[in-house]
This record gives sequence, structure tokens and C-alpha cells, in this order.
Amino acid sequence: MSFTGKATYASGAELPEIAEDVSDIVSIVSPYETPLLDHLGDAPRMATSTYHEWLEDELLPNTDTINDGTWTDPSADTTFDVDNADRFRVGDQVRPDGSGELMLVSAVDTGGGNVTVVRGYGGTTPEDLVDGQVLHILGNAALEGDSAPSARFSTRSRKGNWTQIFTAAVRVSGSDLAVRKVAVSDELDYQKQERLRELLRDLESTVVNGASPATNPQGSETVRRTMKGVIPTLTTNVFQPNVDGFPADGDLTEAQLNLALRTIWEQSSARIDTIAVNGYQKRRINSFITSSRSFGPQDVSFRDLVSVYESDFGICRVILCRSVPANSVLLLDSSRVDVLGLSGRSFHYKPLASTGDYEAGEVIGEYTLELRNENAHGMITSLDVS
Repeated sequence: MSFTGKATYASGAELPEIAEDVSDIVSIVSPYETPLLDHLGDAPRMATSTYHEWLEDELLPNTDTINDGTWTDPSADTTFDVDNADRFRVGDQVRPDGSGELMLVSAVDTGGGNVTVVRGYGGTTPEDLVDGQVLHILGNAALEGDSAPSARFSTRSRKGNWTQIFTAAVRVSGSDLAVRKVAVSDELDYQKQERLRELLRDLESTVVNGASPATNPQGSETVRRTMKGVIPTLTTNVFQPNVDGFPADGDLTEAQLNLALRTIWEQSSARIDTIAVNGYQKRRINSFITSSRSFGPQDVSFRDLVSVYESDFGICRVILCRSVPANSVLLLDSSRVDVLGLSGRSFHYKPLASTGDYEAGEVIGEYTLELRNENAHGMITSLDVS
């Protein structure tokens, strides 16, 4: 064929002799990453029932609280009411919180809910006792040759959570499977991957925020079975600005974060190792060190990022997670958190019967959350978000 003198710009991309220039990449703008699930990793075991259970236990308490507002002389009275008299034994050394005085328990009346003590034990100076004051039980001193004391023990508790089914349908026509696609070699496989990304995103959001129905949580033909997430499970360590002595700052501060970490550490064997936050609170954590930064003349980049927060109460990985509410900070001991799939029901593709010119199936999985010892975790909430 002789030279015609035509140029590509004269032909136009719509003409058949000019091949379209389309990159072999499909770019997805929607967020689908699951940083919290990635951080927790796969559980070492599977759930074997739609109601997954585990056992929890705790040591006998070594603190109690004075429950007595009637004092003749708060620096000399030897008998007073407490919240739980059965926590005390004769021979216990006791230290009132915030006081240098030591007391020795000489009698316990569990029926009357009071204890009798020796004030100023060991040469310490008696100080005023007040209603609501915490008493620290240091330990018991037994008499030499004495009989064994009455046995005391804690009772293991059984906790559980329901599994939730996550599913998405896939359906591709025969023609769509047959034609040659740009950037996609197998349309059915591509749709499987997209639906799986969506379900993993939904799983993480449910693990953080999900709740179980108030009635018939096991599910029925009209009630959907749903798992209980982290936030609805937490009840003990939920901190809010200006509530119960928590610092009143609306913006997250390092003082608030440290107080929450300390409170959790004081009442459990846990050390928080994971801080999960949304974007605004992540920037607040980054700002903890902004004012103390310095840069030299040779520095050409500015870094304002805190990926690990280390305190006396734990070394914490800071996770940026879209599923966490913008006004909240989750404080987790990841060694006590597992996301378990029901045995044989981890995410998988299940082909469905076709009654026409198409291929059909669904991506399906069934999972639950095992959050052990809810008082080993915590949350700061009701923070400012702007």
C-alpha cells in the first residue's frame, strides 16, 4: 500500500486503524485496606459453633472501699463498714489509699459488712479515714503453728459471642466472560476479588462497631445473627473528658492518654500494645511531639508522625483505622483479641447453579470476635473532632 500522507492526529482514536491506548491497570479509589485485622493477624484456632465461648478468671481482689460516713473520730475509730468484708482476713495488713498509715485487721464481720482494725500499726501515724477511700490489702500474716485458714477461691466465668455471616453475590454473563477485556483476564475472578475486598472491609468495621440483637441473638428466619464488636463490649474502661475526674480537654492530650493507660494497668495484668484511631485523633497523637522537634540546616523534609507510642504502661503500635469513630481512641491488648472464622467457613467462593447464560456464585464467610477480659482494654470517647 502506497504512502497516503495521513497522520494519527488526522485519523482519530475512534477509527478502526488506530488501536486504543489503555493501561492494563484497574485503579480503585475506594478504601479497602484493613489495618486492624492485619495487625491482629490470623487467629490460632477456629470457632466450632455459631456461639463461640471462652473462659475468664481473675485473682482474689486485694483492694476494697470504705463504705461508712459515720465517724466518731476518723483518726482513731477501729471498726467501720466496707463494700466487701469477705475480702478481708484476720491478720491482713491494710494501707488506706493516699495515707502512710498501716492497719492490721483483728476481726471481720461479713454479716455486718465491717472490719475491726488496729490503727497506726507498726508505729505508723493514724490519719483520718473517709467514706469512699480505697483500702489496699498488702498481705496476710499467719500465726506460727496455726491451722490452715478457710479456703477462698474465684469462680471462672464463661463469656461468648455469636458468629456473623458475611456474603456477597457474583454473577457474570456468558458474553461478558467471552469477550476480551482491557486489564482484566478473567471477569469472574475479578468480581470475586472485588467482593472479597468489600467483605473484609465490612468485617473490620463490624469487629470494631458491631452489636448483637437484644432478643434472639442466635438468629432466626426473621432475626439476623450478628457479632458483638469491641466498642459495645467495653464497659469498664470508657473514659470521657470531664467525667469521673478524667481531664476535661476536648482535644486528645497526652495526659488523657497516659491516665487511661495507667488506669487499665492498675486493675489488670494487661499492657496496652495497640492504639487504634481515626484520622483526626491520629493527628492529635502526632502533635504530642511537634513542639519538641528541632531541624538542622541540612534537613530538607519535615516528618510529623508517631507510629509507636511508648509509655511506662506499654509500648503501643498506633494504628490508623477508618472503622474507629472519629471521636474515639481504642486501647487494646492485642494478645487478648482474636477474630475467628467458623471452622470451614472462612471467606471462600461458592459456585451456585446457573439457570441461564451466566456464571453465578457468592463469596461467603462466617466470623466472630473473641475479646477476652474486657477490663484489660479501654476507650477514650466524646473527644473533639475539629
